Amino acid sequence: MEHLAFLTGSIFFILLLMLLSRISLLAYNHELIGDTPLADWQEAFVNGLRFDLRVAGYVAIPLLLSILSPWLMAQRTWQRIWLTFAASLIALLGILELDFYREFHQRLNNLVFQYLREDPATVISMLWHGFPVAKLLLAWAGLTLLWWWFFSVIDRSTRECPTLHKREWLNTWGMRAGVFVLCLLVTVVAMRGTLRQGPPLRWGDAYTTETVFANHLGLNPVITLFDAAKSHFSAARDNVWQPVMSMDKAQNVTRKMLLTERDRLVDPNTAAVRRDFTPAAEGQLAIRNVVVILMESFAGHYIGAMGSPLGITPYFDQLAEEGLLFTRFFANGTHTHQGMFATMACFPNLPGFEYLMQSAEGGNDFSGLPQLLSSRNMDDVYVYNGDFAWDNQQGFFSNQGMTRFVGRDDFIDPVYSDPTWGVSDQDMFNRAVPELDALASEGPFYALLQSLSNHVPYPLPASLPTEAVTGQGSQDEHLTAMRYSDWALGQFFAQVRNKPYFNETLFVIVGDHGFGAPDQLTEMDLHRFNVPMLMIAPGIQDAFGTSTDMTGSQVDVVPTIMGLLGGKTRHQCWGRDLLSLPADEKGRAVIKPSGGNQTVAIIEGDQILILPKGQAPSQHRYQLGAAPLAQRLETVDQELLTQLQAFIQVATNSLLTNAAGATADQSRIKVNTQ
Repeated sequence: MEHLAFLTGSIFFILLLMLLSRISLLAYNHELIGDTPLADWQEAFVNGLRFDLRVAGYVAIPLLLSILSPWLMAQRTWQRIWLTFAASLIALLGILELDFYREFHQRLNNLVFQYLREDPATVISMLWHGFPVAKLLLAWAGLTLLWWWFFSVIDRSTRECPTLHKREWLNTWGMRAGVFVLCLLVTVVAMRGTLRQGPPLRWGDAYTTETVFANHLGLNPVITLFDAAKSHFSAARDNVWQPVMSMDKAQNVTRKMLLTERDRLVDPNTAAVRRDFTPAAEGQLAIRNVVVILMESFAGHYIGAMGSPLGITPYFDQLAEEGLLFTRFFANGTHTHQGMFATMACFPNLPGFEYLMQSAEGGNDFSGLPQLLSSRNMDDVYVYNGDFAWDNQQGFFSNQGMTRFVGRDDFIDPVYSDPTWGVSDQDMFNRAVPELDALASEGPFYALLQSLSNHVPYPLPASLPTEAVTGQGSQDEHLTAMRYSDWALGQFFAQVRNKPYFNETLFVIVGDHGFGAPDQLTEMDLHRFNVPMLMIAPGIQDAFGTSTDMTGSQVDVVPTIMGLLGGKTRHQCWGRDLLSLPADEKGRAVIKPSGGNQTVAIIEGDQILILPKGQAPSQHRYQLGAAPLAQRLETVDQELLTQLQAFIQVATNSLLTNAAGATADQSRIKVNTQ
């Protein structure tokens, strides 16, 4: 009896620890609570208890097996060590999740393992300078010692209780076996988390409210991280999208999505959407150079020109007055490397290939900007604050055709250089000016400029040229970095505006991804995807106006640029020239968050259809800008669902069969039509 009391008391304190972790996560991210009804939070904690019971069931297994042996039941020391280890792990994950969720609006997932694979020195530096690591470690140590003390108290109290000692029910083998079977049944039910037939409790079972944060709150980090580990380390690529229709049907649907009246399909037996594109003459501009500026964490929700009243981006807002601004524009993923290959290689972020630049499949010769513009004898440069080894940037882009790279080790006497990432945005843009000058003196050119200061740990000069942001709670530091990046962007344009090549150059400013806001739009958290795309070039407003709300994404950047440059282009981009589409076209975007699950979504106009792996799809009407909102619709557009499934299936097949390039000699494996 005393062993059962020890087991029950110990599991109670394990559950208590997980409850306190959940309460801490809620309190730490209280800005996300908003006007969510109390009933949603109650439901979140009920769901959380179900997931916590699953974890507690696994923790209880060693103590449960001890019932079969009186000697094992008496060995309380090793039992307390095991329980303390489990509690310490739970506490550690709970502490890690506080800032992880604030940054990514996701519970622990395979991003943890991906960061562990990166350069350890950079990751450690980012954590040390971006978070109060020492305080968190002390808190973890304190919780570990506290729970050791709790288990010791339970041990003593159950041994010293006369009532429990006199009523020892486990003296005989038959009684022990009976009690073991009964406890085993209870534990199995707890570990399943549900009484239904079929699979045990899954992450989708936490999505029972209309509040994203409440749904996430119901999850347990031990389970989400374990599931992520299975996916991340799976040799069978279980997280790659599996076909749901015949390849012939999927290709036909995808081709209707991507081909326009100005496209002519080529190599249809070996490539899914390879085509020759001839833009209309009236849509071409007098430009010979292209500069793409990829702005770190440039969230549309905080852009003044897109409705924000906070005054974070006055320089970008001013630039928007002289260019064409796409307001309903989305990143294809939620991490920089996904923004890189989507924007420059015009290939989407796919389940199983979120880290495409680092995988073998990233060796495809994508028909992106480097490939297409180098074939036009345009010189190039890639200017970046940091180390090109991060995310295999130099390896990937040199394979795609870029030849000149200027990174953190190439800056002399920078205004500011932090130990984690590199030099400041101010330094990056200042260095970009002479690099462009040199290229312009030789002939047509294209450049990729990538900012970095608006990233944890937000490395900024000690003396800021802009005012710090206040009054936005936990977002103050992030928004201050965003305001600084905006200032650096403005200084860059002030320098190049009077250059001879300025009026012959197309400047494309696009965010690599956004970041979370207190109001999460749908379970996809659209604020993390919505970014601006601004095109500045001579005559662009006369030809296309000042802004458009046509839906687009980063894979549309390359074909849109090629349309403005003019001339026939052969490519296999997974987007379209947004400026050559019919006036009544809503546009679309296929997006996927970082992490190893297969949740994908398609956006068309003001509606988004979300398809999580193993769950039913949902569709929402959303609104961006100063008054963002999302409303779940009662029905799902089956045609839109088919388009999403077909797009992902065909793109995945093209990648796996090395058929994603612009020319036939890059794709000699016939597309699977079975």
